[in-house]
Parts: sequence; structure tokens; C-alpha cells
Amino acid sequence: MTSAFLGVDIGTSSSKGVLVRSDGTVIARSERTHGVSTPRPGWFEHDAEQIWWAEFRAIIGELLAAADGTTLDALAVSGIGPCLLPADAAGKPLRPAILYGVDTRATTEIAELNNEFGAAAVLQRGGSPLTSQAVGPKLRWLARHEPQIAAGTQMLLMASSFLVHRLTGRYVLDHQSASQCVPMYDLRHCDWAYDWAAAVAPGLPLPELAWPTEVVGKVSATAASATGLPTGLPVTTGTTDAWAEAASVGVRTPGDAMIMYGTTMFLVNVLTEPRPHPGLWLTCGAWPGTYTSAAGMATSGAVTDWLRNIVGGDFAGLVAEAAEVPAGSRGLLALPYFAGERTPLFDPDARGIIAGLTLGHGRAELYRAVLEGIAYGVRHNLEAMAGGHTPRLVAVGGGTKGGLWTQIVSDVTGLPQQQPADTVGACLGDALLAAEAVGVDTAGWNPVIGVVQPDADRGAIYASYYRRYRELYESTVDIAHFLAAEQHRSAHLQ
Repeated sequence: MTSAFLGVDIGTSSSKGVLVRSDGTVIARSERTHGVSTPRPGWFEHDAEQIWWAEFRAIIGELLAAADGTTLDALAVSGIGPCLLPADAAGKPLRPAILYGVDTRATTEIAELNNEFGAAAVLQRGGSPLTSQAVGPKLRWLARHEPQIAAGTQMLLMASSFLVHRLTGRYVLDHQSASQCVPMYDLRHCDWAYDWAAAVAPGLPLPELAWPTEVVGKVSATAASATGLPTGLPVTTGTTDAWAEAASVGVRTPGDAMIMYGTTMFLVNVLTEPRPHPGLWLTCGAWPGTYTSAAGMATSGAVTDWLRNIVGGDFAGLVAEAAEVPAGSRGLLALPYFAGERTPLFDPDARGIIAGLTLGHGRAELYRAVLEGIAYGVRHNLEAMAGGHTPRLVAVGGGTKGGLWTQIVSDVTGLPQQQPADTVGACLGDALLAAEAVGVDTAGWNPVIGVVQPDADRGAIYASYYRRYRELYESTVDIAHFLAAEQHRSAHLQ
């Protein structure tokens, strides 16, 4: 019998799973799409039962159907994060999960906690500023706006830890995800900041902490009956999706960086020591003793999908048309802040702009301008992350398909991007972490098979546009904030 490992990832708009042999060969894949609930502007939620648990079970069923001739040795999961899923003592969700930094409801609580603890102290102790990505302000928001749910909350769960609890009964969270629960985690001591956590969420029992490469439990008889998994199958701690995806492509050595093309754009850069930056997130890494500097744009693929829905056509056709448009999109410049912006602006009230429009522009120019605007945002983040150093950049995610988007990013940033053999995503990283947890050498998994090289001529054009990109935000920020306030006011009147 061949040893095999299961990896399942719960994403923003889809969930994926893989069954992988011990040599890294993918035996089977499964994918399911789902939506995101946006009950108000700035709110992004998932139903944990209908999305996280139901899709996990469906994916496992499909993978197990292809598992003949294999022995399952371990399972790992990952998911969008950091999220806030309030649950009772039995792990039953009390409301839909409040998602990561795209959910911007807790702006008042961010300001309140900064005043309470001091913004500089939060950055030094937690490694990251208080932003919409942080879990602490969302817990404070819950206590203020949904006090009955807050009072009944006995578990702080995320997508990965919710699944681990369902499978094993353990209430445990990995250090990487916990380090995004600012200001409740002490990054330098790799432990909960119990005093601050008690002030943020009084009486909330905090989960145990473990590393993503640790086995924390085994599939229970109840979970086996619900999923078809074998009773006693080892289950690892799990982690946030971007860090599992970084693991899947070998981003684990200081100086390595991953750029993930998805619904949102996410970057992870591996460090040997904590280096707090007010415009980035500093977190624990997937392996003990490592740290990561992380950046995330509020939108990327979400904007291209929005535009496709408006102008019609399919992605392949739009990419082909946009590829015929010269660099600069014939004088268009886009700010891709259609859901506010996360790093390095941390401005939930930033808004999207497409500047320079004329009657002569069509959907090809619009589509390319959006891709270029996202690439300018990537450059902005890389400049903050790199600190003068050029990282080894590895590209992953669905947006790498077709080639145009990755080429534009390399041209804008001036950096080559390595492309691995398999860009299936975080679920492959989950399987890799599960294999390492039980002692398997994964060094040969998922080698690099290509490199996107930057074009110097296009890069020179983009350098001029990038400078204007930075100026466009600064010169329009007051207008954007006025319009955001009007949108919030209109939403409350409905």
C-alpha cells in the first residue's frame, strides 16, 4: 500500500483538497466554489456549517473515492484567516464567521484599543498594528453590538481550528494564526498576551497553542462517521491559507517570498527575527523559530471578476484582448481599492478609481488598467516588505494562469517570479505539512519549472505610472473618504 496524505483548504470563494503520495505526487483533487455574505458595506462573512464543514465533508468524500490502494497517514487543514467564529463550549457556531481584513466593521474598536494600549506598544509587543486584519477589535465589536453572543462565546475559532475541533475535539490554534489575534498575542514570547487578552475579551477561554507541523489529535469515531475518514487518522494543528500555500512552494528560508494571486493578493516574506513595520503584518511562521512579514491587498481577482461581470466575455478573451494593449493601457491609471485597502495603507475607506477615461477606451484597456493597478499595489507592498533587499519571489494561485498578469507584475516590480510545477494552492501545502508532521522528507515536492522575467522597456514605462499611482491616492484620499462616508450613511438608511 502507498502512503498518502490529505490536505484541505477553505478559501474566500472556493475550497480545495488534494490526496498526495509521500513523494509529492498528487493522486486526486477536489474543488468546490461558494459565495461570501456581505450583509452591509464592509462586512464579509461565512456560514461555518454550510461552507466550512459541509464543503470539507464533500471534498473528503471525493478524495476518499480515489484513495484505493493507499494508506492514509495524516490530514492537515488550512483556511482563510484570521477570522472570528464565536462558538459555544461544544464548538457550535453562534453566528456567521467574521472574515479577515476585508471585513472592516471594527474601525471604532481599532481606535479604542490603540488609545487603551498605545499604538507603539501594540506594534512592539504584537508585531503588527491594529487594523481590520486583527481579531482583537472584532471581539470588542462583538461585545458591543452583539452582547448576548459575546456572553455565550466559549471558543474563538477560525476556519482551520473549527475543522480540527470537529475532527478531534481539540480546542487548539496554531501560533501563526494566533499571532494575528492582535493585541492578544505576544510575538516575542510566542504565547498569548494574557493580560491584554483579558482586557479585550474578558472571560473568553483561549485555545491551546501548537505549530502547524504538530499532530494535535486523531479523527474521532463521531467525525469518522460524518466524513468517512478512518478513526484514529492523525490530524495536525492547521494554519492560515497563505502560510500553507507558501509551504507548498518551498517558501520557508529567510529571503524567500510568495505572491499569491487570488480573490485578494497576498504576500509572505520569511524572516529570521521579528522586524515590526507599521504598514505590514509581522507574524510567526509555519515552522518553529521563523517569522514572516506579510502583506495583503483587499482586492485583486475580486476586481477583475467585477469588471468581467460588467463588460461581459470570459477571462480568456479579456486576457487576450488586454495583451494587445500597450503598457500603460493607453493612458489609464487604476487604484484597485474597491473594498478599501489593507497593507501598506490600512485605509478601509479608500475607494477604487479609474483615471484618464475617454470615449476611445474599451474593455481591453479597462481590463489591462485594472491588472496594472493591482501590480502597482504589489510593488508598493514589496517596497515596504523588502527593506532594501530583493526577495526570491515565487508566484502561486489561480491568477498565474494565462501569463499576462504575472508578466505585468514582473514588469512593474522589476523582479523575476519563479513558477512551481503545481500551483494548486494551500491544500498542497497542508498535505506537505501533514507529511512533515509524521516524519516524511518533503524536499523534492513541487519543484520550480519556470521563471517570469521582467521586461526593461515596459518597466521604464511603468515606473512613471507607478509614481502617479502613489500620487493619485494622496491627492484623492479626502474625496474617497467623503464618498465612503456617504456609502455608509446610505447603507444605514436602507
